[in-house]
Amino acid sequence: MSAIAGVAIANLMFGLDVFAWSHHVRTGAPQRLSEAIATLGLLGLIWVSSRTRPSAVSALVAAYIGAAYWFTASTSFANPAVTIARALTDTFAEIRPTDVPGFLISQAIGAGVGGDGYR
Repeated sequence: MSAIAGVAIANLMFGLDVFAWSHHVRTGAPQRLSEAIATLGLLGLIWVSSRTRPSAVSALVAAYIGAAYWFTASTSFANPAVTIARALTDTFAEIRPTDVPGFLISQAIGAGVGGDGYR
């Protein structure tokens, strides 16, 4: 719910409708592979930093997401709540609602691989 509230607030701050369905196409193998890798990397970062430097986790996550926006074809949603929320805005950060399931599956795959590898 917080991600959806964040979209509503951001849209209002820029004078847009509270919610607008996205039209940005984000589909295909490169997008899905990128999203799986982004999710796997994010979980790895959290796993390692929470054990080695817990006080730095939030800053490292922010830095990772900022960087992953630029180094992945998917712009690194890496979070189901973010993916769903980004379908509710018609801006550059958007994802078309029909592409959301592919992203959610890719995130689950990345999390599954990470979950097995980080035990």
